[in-house]
Amino acid sequence: MQKHSSSRGNSCRWLPGRRRLLALLCPLLLLCAFTIFSLTSNISYPSLLFAAKDVCNGEQRLLSSSSSSSLHSQIFGLQAQVGALLQQLHNDSLTGSKTLSAFSDQLLRIAVSLDKVAGSLSNPSGSSLAATEMSQVDEDLTEPTNDENEDQSTGKVKSFTSGQVHNYISPKPNRQNGKKNFLGMEAITPAVGFGCAHMATHLDRFMSYKMYEMCPDDWDVAQRLILNGCDPLPRRLCFSRASPSYTNPIPLMNSSLWTPPSNSNIMWSHYKCKSYACLISGEANRRGFFKCADCFNLTKRGWEVATNESISAEFTIDEVLKLRPGEIRVGLDFSPTTGTFAALMRERSVTIASATLNLGAPFSEVIALRGLLPLYVSVGTRLPFFDNTLDIVHSVLFLDGWIGVELLRFVLFDWDRVLRPSGLLWVDRFFCKKEDMKMYLDEFGRLGYKKLLWRVVPKTDKLGDELFFSAVLEKPTRT
Repeated sequence: MQKHSSSRGNSCRWLPGRRRLLALLCPLLLLCAFTIFSLTSNISYPSLLFAAKDVCNGEQRLLSSSSSSSLHSQIFGLQAQVGALLQQLHNDSLTGSKTLSAFSDQLLRIAVSLDKVAGSLSNPSGSSLAATEMSQVDEDLTEPTNDENEDQSTGKVKSFTSGQVHNYISPKPNRQNGKKNFLGMEAITPAVGFGCAHMATHLDRFMSYKMYEMCPDDWDVAQRLILNGCDPLPRRLCFSRASPSYTNPIPLMNSSLWTPPSNSNIMWSHYKCKSYACLISGEANRRGFFKCADCFNLTKRGWEVATNESISAEFTIDEVLKLRPGEIRVGLDFSPTTGTFAALMRERSVTIASATLNLGAPFSEVIALRGLLPLYVSVGTRLPFFDNTLDIVHSVLFLDGWIGVELLRFVLFDWDRVLRPSGLLWVDRFFCKKEDMKMYLDEFGRLGYKKLLWRVVPKTDKLGDELFFSAVLEKPTRT
């Protein structure tokens, strides 16, 4: 066993068994220190060493191509390497090394310093964005170009040009530098989705707005980003828009659950329909949506009348709740919905969050105006619930033959994660081609749940080549 050296000159030889990590750390720390010193001093350096082409206009390159040699890209590369080393140091420090833990804290301070340098480069004149009250890219409300859609489909990673993107994702140190907050962190790093890297043009457009003023009416751009994996989105420093004639919603109790909301409380600009009456009309092309065609007709309650088991795959709510009397209290409905399932469960003292998007119609707005809880997430989003916390997860007319097996696995295992032991998974009217049904049933079988209710019947509204599948499954206790 080698002895630890006490001299400063041999600081890179302590902690035997980690020489490879430290061999990377020493030159990296020297490079970080040199970068910080050179960028904060008045000494001139050759342009070949630091290509500061974009510093004058404050542009920050967060993700660049292999051919880019800008100074911002070099700093971002250093930040990425420091972040990776911090993660490795954190993992190693769990073994109990106080020296390694202290070294990790020092490295974190260097990472924060690098971020400050990058932030100052984005604003070299010293004037803040708050002073100009404008983001670094003018507001752009044009439709996406073909090039934007092509970059997304090919998976090409482009550079972000909006200074607001950089300002948001950079670590935010605590007010007292070097001291950890109640979360055990010296800085908070705001979250953005990995998919944002492949939608740089869309994200730049979303982050182009006037600070401290009204946000653009661009929720459709935000939803496009979310659906393509740019989730969570960056926060923005602007005020959300509301209908200019907004009125107070209907009082809670049961009246709000079953009363159509007022037209004045919905912004109709991005929908084909411009009134609630249009949403419940029989003209599908006019409405602009096709999933859950009767969702906005609040007179159609559903789930209350028992059906013929040979021709219908629908279970009633009371039938399901009787399986675990008094045990179903909180849950999730992951469906294209306006909250009718949640409203029926509320009448039975069960709290349900309704997860949906505004797919051609104001689903989320209507859920909230009924006095229920909308959860604005996509099928690609990890559910914002802690493990083993929900009593029931329900999904109707959402999972069907369009979904690939690989995505279905991730969805099902995420639902399994949030369900508590003995919690219920209610798969409601899943449908697909007859020849595909076994493949999908095998995926549900991977969960190892107990079958409480189970039904497979023909789907008769089309060519007769599809099947409906419904089931109520109980999660086993795993330890």
